Amino acid sequence: MLARDFKSFFETSKRNGIILSFGGDISENVLFSLGEVLKLRMIQGETDATIAKRVFSIFVEQAQNIIRYSADKLPGDKASCGMISAGMIVVGVENARFFVVCGNEVPKADAAVLHERLDHIAGMSSEELKRFYREKLRQPPDEGSLGGSIGLIEIARRSSAPVEFDFHDLGDERSLFCLKAYI
Repeated sequence: MLARDFKSFFETSKRNGIILSFGGDISENVLFSLGEVLKLRMIQGETDATIAKRVFSIFVEQAQNIIRYSADKLPGDKASCGMISAGMIVVGVENARFFVVCGNEVPKADAAVLHERLDHIAGMSSEELKRFYREKLRQPPDEGSLGGSIGLIEIARRSSAPVEFDFHDLGDERSLFCLKAYI
């Protein structure tokens, strides 16, 4: 039964264009290793260098968002390069274009703010995103931000279509947050 279930999962992933999938605890070290695998897959697939760069950039931004903002977070040590957080990230090809999708649990209080921010970003044109990005670079990071508050804008700028996102209420003051970007 185990082999049959795993084979079914593997074939379903392949049929759905998945070229890289990771779920579980992720840290900067894991991100680095997954990034190396993704780079090799892009080279093997003879992916255009510009597209590969955009896929890789979005992959890194999404993985860093999991590491920084997942509700399931453990403090790391020097060997693990900081925090260890739980989530899932998938890279695949759908209708001849790449996608990167991630999911992780976030505190329910953060979900509303995140939803509002993503609604705003998803409705912007590429020129508006460019201006907004420059504006954000000149401002201090948003309160509670563990980065420069530009990661979501960067993902939207590098995407070939508006980002897709969704939240699922998990009860217990948590929501599952998913973000999908096409390249």
